[in-house]
Amino acid sequence: MQWTINLCLQSELGLPPILEAEDRITGLDYLIEQEALIVGTSTGDLVLVVPTSNTVDVVGKVEGGVKTIASSPDGALLIVATGFGQLLAMTQDWDVLYEVSYDLDNNLETFMSGTRADGISGLSSPFSQVRVSWRGDGKYFATLGCSGNSEGLQRLRIWERESGTLHSSSEPKDFMEAAMDWMPSGAKVAAACNTSKTKNCASVAFFERNGLERGSFDIYGTTEAKIEMLKWNCNSELLAALVRYDEWSSIQIWSFSNYHWYLKQEWRYLGKNKLMFAWDPERPMRAICWTAYGLVHLLTLCWSSAVYDASIAIVIDGVNVLVTPLSLSLVPPPMSHFNIMFQSAVQSVAFTSRGLESHLAVGLSDGNLSIVKFPNMNMWDQLEGTVYETVNVDPGSLIKIEFGDLRHLTWLDPYVILGVMHCDGDQTSLYSDFISNNWRKCPLMSGGNNGVSILVEMELVCNNVEEVEPGCLSSSGWVVKSSMHTVIESSVVAIAANPMTRCEAFIQLGNGDIVSYMSKEGINIAPAELYKEKRSNLKGFLSYCPWMYPIPVYDYGKLKVLIFGLDEDGRLQVNGQVICSTCTSFSFYASAAGKVQEVVTHLIYTTRQDLLIVANIDEIFHGDVHYESMGNGQSPVGFGNKLQGENKLIREGNHDELKVWERGAKLIGIINGDEAAVILQTVRGNLEVIYPRKLVLLAIAGALVDKRFKDAVSLVRQHRINYNIIVDYCGWQSFVEAASEFVRKINNLSHITEFVCALKHENVMETLYKDILLPNHQDNKIECGSQIFLSNTDSPLEFGNQTIIKRLEPGNEIVSKNCKVRAVLEAVRKVLEEEVSKSPARELCILTTLACNDPPELEEALKRIKKWRETEIASTMNEVDGGLHKLNLSAEEALKHLLWLSEPDAVFHAALGLYDLHLAAIVALNSQRDPKEFLPFLQELENMPSPVMCYTIDCKLCRYESALKNIAAAGDAYFEECLQLMKSNPKLFALGLDIFKDVGKRAVILEAWGDHLFSEERFEEAAMAYCSTCSFQKALGSFRAGGLWKEALTMAGMLRLTTDEVSSLANDLCEELQALGKPAEAAKIALGYCKDVQGAINLLLTAREWLEALRIGFLYDMGELVKSQVKLAAIECANLLILEYEEGIEKVGKYLARYLAVRQRRLLLAAKLEMEGKAKEDVDDDTFSETSSNISGMSAYTLGNSKASNASGNLSTSSTGSHVRTRIRTRRKVHGGKIRAGSPGEEFALVEHLQSMVLSSRAQEELKLLLEALLLLGEEDVARKLQSFAARYQSCQLAAVKDAEDKLAEEQADGTAGTKNKNADNLKKLGVSDTLCWQWEMLSPP
Repeated sequence: MQWTINLCLQSELGLPPILEAEDRITGLDYLIEQEALIVGTSTGDLVLVVPTSNTVDVVGKVEGGVKTIASSPDGALLIVATGFGQLLAMTQDWDVLYEVSYDLDNNLETFMSGTRADGISGLSSPFSQVRVSWRGDGKYFATLGCSGNSEGLQRLRIWERESGTLHSSSEPKDFMEAAMDWMPSGAKVAAACNTSKTKNCASVAFFERNGLERGSFDIYGTTEAKIEMLKWNCNSELLAALVRYDEWSSIQIWSFSNYHWYLKQEWRYLGKNKLMFAWDPERPMRAICWTAYGLVHLLTLCWSSAVYDASIAIVIDGVNVLVTPLSLSLVPPPMSHFNIMFQSAVQSVAFTSRGLESHLAVGLSDGNLSIVKFPNMNMWDQLEGTVYETVNVDPGSLIKIEFGDLRHLTWLDPYVILGVMHCDGDQTSLYSDFISNNWRKCPLMSGGNNGVSILVEMELVCNNVEEVEPGCLSSSGWVVKSSMHTVIESSVVAIAANPMTRCEAFIQLGNGDIVSYMSKEGINIAPAELYKEKRSNLKGFLSYCPWMYPIPVYDYGKLKVLIFGLDEDGRLQVNGQVICSTCTSFSFYASAAGKVQEVVTHLIYTTRQDLLIVANIDEIFHGDVHYESMGNGQSPVGFGNKLQGENKLIREGNHDELKVWERGAKLIGIINGDEAAVILQTVRGNLEVIYPRKLVLLAIAGALVDKRFKDAVSLVRQHRINYNIIVDYCGWQSFVEAASEFVRKINNLSHITEFVCALKHENVMETLYKDILLPNHQDNKIECGSQIFLSNTDSPLEFGNQTIIKRLEPGNEIVSKNCKVRAVLEAVRKVLEEEVSKSPARELCILTTLACNDPPELEEALKRIKKWRETEIASTMNEVDGGLHKLNLSAEEALKHLLWLSEPDAVFHAALGLYDLHLAAIVALNSQRDPKEFLPFLQELENMPSPVMCYTIDCKLCRYESALKNIAAAGDAYFEECLQLMKSNPKLFALGLDIFKDVGKRAVILEAWGDHLFSEERFEEAAMAYCSTCSFQKALGSFRAGGLWKEALTMAGMLRLTTDEVSSLANDLCEELQALGKPAEAAKIALGYCKDVQGAINLLLTAREWLEALRIGFLYDMGELVKSQVKLAAIECANLLILEYEEGIEKVGKYLARYLAVRQRRLLLAAKLEMEGKAKEDVDDDTFSETSSNISGMSAYTLGNSKASNASGNLSTSSTGSHVRTRIRTRRKVHGGKIRAGSPGEEFALVEHLQSMVLSSRAQEELKLLLEALLLLGEEDVARKLQSFAARYQSCQLAAVKDAEDKLAEEQADGTAGTKNKNADNLKKLGVSDTLCWQWEMLSPP
């Protein structure tokens, strides 16, 4: 909307004119709350203009005229500077709060007379302008631009808002044009200074609130440069300077970082145009500039990280370009490896490096282009610290628009470059004829934006006839051979070269669409057509993205392009989808194999939560994107983006999050390949390098796949990775096969020693790095094209046709994981012994493999040391040629190395195990043992016979088998010690029988073995040992102790006992069997050996063997007597069971009722919580079970009433009903006692208890036998009643369990059971039988 009003021609509105013809506007500001403009004139009028109502009012008049107007940030106060040097503070109601003089060096009369004390006219003073600037919080304001002293020096003054009191002032200084602005953050005040006398240029100085100067920087240009305006952006990061030269005016954007001010951008305009500039008050990277002739430019700035694929960092600093190869020297700006100086300020840069050629294209603010040719990167060391001055490119046939901006420079080829020029208004008309005759117009784009974008493609040629010294830069001789121009009636946001195709680029338009540009052809393929042809995954962005990067990726063996973009709101986009909605910076990483194939493997980006995330490109290429509802629409927040703002990928194994330690740090570059370095730049400007664990592990994995063992070990050592990954990644079997190649490529025995010492049985691919990296095993790897994929992930591990380390065949694999360390160390030791030349380091490395084995082979190591020691002695005596002696490896050094690797006690014991007392003494001395402790012991051993010495050493080392062999070899005099050794170590009895062949000694050993077995209650084995030595009496005692009555009576026959002795033995056995709970077995002895028929029948009744008791009674003509006894016992047992089943039916009902009440209470509480919006997981378990236990029938939690308890107690010794109580007692013992009413687990405890009350198969079998006996004895009524109560009990119990389990199953199906149903499946495992096989059909009701 355009709105104008002429204050000198108010007759159109029917009002008298406000301004006279000679009057002019000297101050203007916007009042936020009143939505009006306040205008100050040279005659002192204050005019309020309200655009909405089209009204104009004169609200006041000040003497001396208005110099400037500035409202406070909150709009509550207005500061007016008058021509008489006064500051007026006015409210919104135009009331003056206070009035002070802002020029304290001159009085009011001087201003009113128009002449200063030194006689210079005040009206013609060059410092007639006054500038007022507020601090961001509105508590202070600064003024600059008073008349100054006799030398023309001014003071910057700081004033307090509330009282108008002067807070501070600076030292007198030669300020320029009253250009001054206070940083919104309040830290500093920027002011322009005239330093042409000392520095031949203007400068900008910074002052603190106390008036002290704190830093400055010089404006690039000649002495005629004058700073007319300084403006901070809203976040105080950028400072804009409006600088006027004789022929043009320019807007310069300055940035501060790492204690240095950089000139980042400069726009030049014709000198005849009056230029103005303003920042957007809310968007810090947006600005507007306009001229008096109506030319308006809306500027959108963005920070672009100029770190290119070869890790070349380029920093723009005015006329200088700072170049640093990060792979050679990691130095933060303003430091650099070398410096390139151009003829004017740098606007845009483009770097290309293909093969041995590297070129830098630079667009300058004066409209020129400069090309710099770099030498081979191997010679860049010679450029360190140099400053190279360049020349511009000869434009040739290129039509140069005066002061035109050549933006978005992009190399299509080492000698073809593409850029963009933007023309507005009159500039377009100036060249309309040339456009119509010579330039191509893009048919795909239509109007809609002011002005046009002109794509300029230039083919360059270098005619440099001068010879350039090797290792030097060159910029002369470049000429534009030909050029082609394409007009697009749309703005161009970004241009990026296609990494797959030469001479092709992607162009992003203002609406986020992407088109393709071909060299010599222009824009000839629409985005939809390009995507349809599947030449790439080319899609536009949801919004325009200033940061756009196309990358090559592999898609199942095919090379494709993905185009990533980041917009101003932090949305990282690809393929029309959002990966992260809080992204601040991003870059790409290529593994070593990917670097060779020129493809990208990982995306790395930072977020506003100061997280650095490493994502697999393949996961993004094929991963699904989620959408979360944001307001009324659908906002893409793919890859697991949480509402809390934390960005996570879908699969946890494919991402790695790192917390960035410094807030606001940005990702500026990646060093690809094995370096795997991520470079961050902090807010203060420093560079920090981190190595994400995921990238490092991928680099190690790639090196292992390529068998680059030296690189893998170097990465492991540098980044403190567990050495076991070298073995575990491809499997230790594969490493054993490649051990020879590993040792040969490492070629560093110190590194091999470190590797050997770090080996553990733990598989780090299953523990430490389980969630980061998958092992490269043959059974989970498939090949697809030229990529390698893992079966449970889509991400390519590496690229290229590498030779994969094969695993051993399944038949040759060793199952035990404990074989890893031993197998690897043996393989390495074998290679060291066979392929590595003799050296002290090799011998020490071999010792290390022995000491670090599992278990350590210390004896083998000591044998080698002993051999070296013997060789040393022989060499000293000139008996043999000491090969090891020539290598300066002493046995003492080797022994010290072994002691350093192992426990000194273990080495000392190993030396003793060799039975070499002299070697043991040397070990003890080198392990700093006290001679008073080991010398007497060694002397005592030395005085013993050899077998006894060995026996003593073996006993000390707990090598009892060897000790037995040694003491046995000492002779018969030591047989008793042999026997004692076997008794103290029973496992040696078998070895003793094998060593001693004498019958007498074997008998003693067997008897001692039998005594040992008897003490361990292995009675049958002890009896067999006694029988072997004909110790039948001891064998009889062992059989009796074990309850083996048949064997005991057999042994009585072997001992030829008398009839009375056998009868007495039988009676004793009968009593012992009854005590052991075997009445049926005791009945057999009573009947067969004691001839006690009545006693046998009583025992059978105790064992509930009803039919067998009847059979025995009739066999011995005691039928009637036995029949009556059996009948009474059976009826008594049946009555007790009837009482127990009746009590059980009542208990089942009470438990079921309690269960239903507890469940109903829990469901009601869950429904209430759901209505209140609370999750059940957030509520304590006790809340769900907080149910009153005062429900009738809770006595079911006890064993029952006293009557039932007594009946059960009587039944426990004479009936089958005891199985119910035994099972209940067992359950309570396992589950911690009786059920606690109101406890969290009460509901499931009730179900468990109901299930435990089922009739077991044994109980059903006993019940069926009892019913059969009752029918045989004619007690049909009792049998019918018993079966009826048992059937009712079983039916009630089964129905209750089924009801409870069905309700649990319903809750699980509905998902309402929550975590409390996790045990439901376990409860069903108990199972119940729903058959009634124990019932007699004749007793069942009709």
